[in-house]
Amino acid sequence: MPAVPSCLLKPVRDQFLALLPERVDRHPLGCHNPRIADEVVFDRLVQVLVFGCGYKRAADEHCSATTLRRRRDEWIKVGVMEDLRLLVLSAYDRMIGLELEHPVADGCTTKAPSGGECAGRSPVDRGKQGLKRSQLTEAQGIPLVTEPAPANTRDHTLLPATLDAYRDPGKALGPLPKPPRLGLDAGYDYRPVHDDLAERGIDAQITPRGKKVPIQAGGRWVVERTNSWMNNFGKLRRCTERRKTTIEFYIALACVFVTVRHLIRQAWTRYRWDTRPRTSRIR
Repeated sequence: MPAVPSCLLKPVRDQFLALLPERVDRHPLGCHNPRIADEVVFDRLVQVLVFGCGYKRAADEHCSATTLRRRRDEWIKVGVMEDLRLLVLSAYDRMIGLELEHPVADGCTTKAPSGGECAGRSPVDRGKQGLKRSQLTEAQGIPLVTEPAPANTRDHTLLPATLDAYRDPGKALGPLPKPPRLGLDAGYDYRPVHDDLAERGIDAQITPRGKKVPIQAGGRWVVERTNSWMNNFGKLRRCTERRKTTIEFYIALACVFVTVRHLIRQAWTRYRWDTRPRTSRIR
């Protein structure tokens, strides 16, 4: 059973391989075992992301678990996955258009049973180890910034780092609209948040604490939907990685698939191409 449909996997894989730097073989004798193809390793890492399985489960006689970990670390070192994420965002902006005037932010807590740099006592899971993702999306739910942190970190304390990381997509997308109108829930209704947003010149629509407001208010439902999309990936729903760089690697890969899938859905009614899926319903 494929981890993701071929209409998603093939374009993402081809673009990822095109971004990889040229590798120079410096072995003095040239008698080592032949290197496993990058596309084989990439497909196995996609399985790890989607199914949330261990590396030994995804490995077989063609690619070992050690090769998966070693190649993953090589790609993390060169930062190719983040480059791919920004490239996909730029392509979506050119073809469909990102609605950056009304971004939305929220936090999402998941499990992290193995502990690590981004794990902490989860307040919603009886104090077990958990991971929190601070998510910033545009008005349609396309993920712009995803910052991992321990689960016992308050949402409003992660907002400054999330807004600072928003500069990276800005480099790929060009000039960003100013000032955006940011949608936030009651978990951000604190004086430090108001002061920080005022310094940044951001107009925010924050739900007052203690007031019951439907999730449709302020368009906050789009970030909740994005959190649900991200939790469809087993590696993010139950994260067993311990290093923050590895977690960011898988988060970037998940954002790539979420953005490309939404791009195909939107383009299905606007464009026609040779490999166009028969339906816009892509799982």
